[in-house]
Order: sequence, then C-alpha cells, then structure tokens
Amino acid sequence: MWPEKGSLLLAPMAGVTDKVYREICTRFGADGTVTEMVSAKGYLLSPKERQEVVQLRETSPGERCALQIFGSDADCMGRAAAQLCESRFSALDVNMGCPAPKIVSGGDGSAMLRDLKNAEKVLRAVVRSASLPVTVKMRLGWDETSLCYLEAGKMAQDAGVSAVTLHARTRAEMYAGRAHIEAIGELSAHLSIPVIGNGDIACAADAEEMLRQTGCWAVMVGRGAMGNPWIFRDWQRARRGLPPQPPTPRERVKTALAHAQALVMHKGEYIGLREMRKHAAWYLHGLRGSAQARVRVNAAQSLPQLTDILLSYLDELEREP
Repeated sequence: MWPEKGSLLLAPMAGVTDKVYREICTRFGADGTVTEMVSAKGYLLSPKERQEVVQLRETSPGERCALQIFGSDADCMGRAAAQLCESRFSALDVNMGCPAPKIVSGGDGSAMLRDLKNAEKVLRAVVRSASLPVTVKMRLGWDETSLCYLEAGKMAQDAGVSAVTLHARTRAEMYAGRAHIEAIGELSAHLSIPVIGNGDIACAADAEEMLRQTGCWAVMVGRGAMGNPWIFRDWQRARRGLPPQPPTPRERVKTALAHAQALVMHKGEYIGLREMRKHAAWYLHGLRGSAQARVRVNAAQSLPQLTDILLSYLDELEREP
C-alpha cells in the first residue's frame, strides 16, 4: 500500500522535487516521494512536453514514488493516466491543490475545488484508466467562504481514490498564516480511506505532532524539506527513539556540492548550475556569511568554479570560530 501508515513523505514541488532531490531525500530516509506535476494536456498534445516528461518520470532504485498529474478535462486526464502509469511508480496522484495563478487560470489545481461535479468526472476517469492506485492532493477550498474539503474528500473516496492528501489551507491563503490542521483531523474522521496531512511541517517533531493531533494516516512535508533532507533522517531516528541530529555546516555544504554535481550530470551544466542557485540558498541559509556565499554561487559559470566556491566557503566556516 502507498503510503504506509505513519510514514513521512516528500511533497510534490515544481522546480524542486526532480529525480535528483527525490533521490537525496530517499537516501536520508523519506518513506515516499511525489514527482513534480505533469500536465495531462501538455503531455498528450505537445511532443516537446512529452520529451520533458521522460525526465520528470525518472526514478531511483529503492524510491517509493507517486507520479502527479494535473488537468481539469476528464478525457485528457483519463487518456494521460492510461499512458503514464508505470510499474516504477507506487501511485498516480491528481493535483487539486496547486494555487499558482498560471495553473488555476486554466481551471486546474485548486480551481477544481470550485467545480466538484467536474472534479468528480476527472477523478472517475483517472481511476477508470489508471493501472495504479489513484490519490489526490487538495486544499480546504478556494477561500474561507467556500470550504469544501469534507465534501471533496467524500467525493474522491466515492470515485475510487485510494488516499487523500489535505494541505490545510485555502487557495486564497496560498502559503501564508498557519495551517488549519484541525481540518485534517476532521477529514480523517470523515473518510474511511487514508488521509495524509500537509502544512507547516518544519521538523520531525512537527510531523509527530500532526499524527498525534489529527489521527491522520501519514504526513507530507513540502517547504520544510527544501534544503533540509535531514528532516527525514530525524524522522527515522525518532522512530528508533533517538534525538534529532542537526547537520553540521560541513554536512550542509558537502550535501549542496553533491546535489550540484548530480544536477549537472542529470540536466547538463547550463541548466544544472542555474537550478542549483535556489537549492544552495536553502542549504546555506542561516550559516555565517551565507549571503555573500550565495552571491558567489549565483555567479558561478561552471561546475569546477562552483565546487571551488563551496569548498572555499566551507574552509572559511571551519577556519573561523
């Protein structure tokens, strides 16, 4: 079954959860991961997007991964589901939670919560066509005046969905304020299928507390895992009754360097270096002199140059008390 009860999962994040970062998080102890989202319509209609999806669909040995798709056209979603399901994946996840303007403007992502009749058609088409268990990731509703998570969760369950992930914010809230985790508990009590809680998980203790407070099946961490794969190591340590093990500055810099090397190998130097900039900022955040180090990282024009920058920065950190 995906996911296993009491597990900690890496959430799907565009521009973040590519093969390289999912592999890093899996190595540190993530119980499961989800790919960046794939446009069903783009995959079916655009040869260029089909080629890009090949890269998005790559997985690593030992990784338990769900593939996420998005779209609000039932026919497109059903046909894409039939073509994209592969044995390397544990589940096919339907995105009903992305709040990005370019996604919701087309009626996709969290905009699907504004038309649950159509959302039901989409989910039934995907379940009917998919050879994998189908899950869905959603929000509380479009805004505080149109909360529909209980109705949407029941609809998804009746449509044959195997599990529901609830990001406990509305689309209008985006990522601001505090997540309403009590809603996760309400949905867990309302459904007979697993509910995965998502929102405001910054450390392993937060995940443990969400499980305790809400009774949800599993927990998914998004922004709290950016530049912080050690959250999964702490989760696995907590399972063994061990305290957290914060990464040392050396571990943070060395992991950033290994990430950069893997990105360049996977995507080429030009793209890899540019995508690494945001990851480096997350890895180095809070370290002494990190702002200046990020400026140097952003100016790097080759992997050897970036390597020298990171190793020099590490030497500065370890030389000065």
